[in-house]
Amino acid sequence: MKYFQSHSQIEVGILLSNNSNAFALERAKKFNVPTRVFDKQQFRESDEVLHWLKESEITHIVLAGFLWLLPERLIQSFSDKIINIHPSLLPKFGGKGMYGTKVHEAVKAAGESESGITIHLVNAQYDDGKILHQSSCKISPEDSPKEIAAKVYELEYANYPRTIEEWILANNF
Repeated sequence: MKYFQSHSQIEVGILLSNNSNAFALERAKKFNVPTRVFDKQQFRESDEVLHWLKESEITHIVLAGFLWLLPERLIQSFSDKIINIHPSLLPKFGGKGMYGTKVHEAVKAAGESESGITIHLVNAQYDDGKILHQSSCKISPEDSPKEIAAKVYELEYANYPRTIEEWILANNF
């Protein structure tokens, strides 16, 4: 939200969350971004969330920390217009159940010498959409999962907003 607050072509139109305690909801208030909270029924069994997106004239969807598989109707309505970030170099350490600390623990357990982020389009499978950007960082055998997470977070912070901007502008709204 901070990255786009003064952007001449892109604005954050609404923040939707399935977690009423998400810090992002408080952050959105600081940026005067409208918010809505939904539950599984609203998301999976109705068109309520889709209606909110259309009502807000949303053209692109950015996911961050969202763990539910998207319903097919949402994917079809925003074909190639939904982006997500994953805390590993996909296809390694992706798929259902691979999120947050679990990813970094798996990276460490596998003895990897690098980790990173993958920014990708969203389709009907977990972490399977077209890769738009990857960035990597070196990790050492001494790094804990927490230290790996910190290195990966730096990559997320440095690359996600810029990649979102490039993706939206390349898609001509």
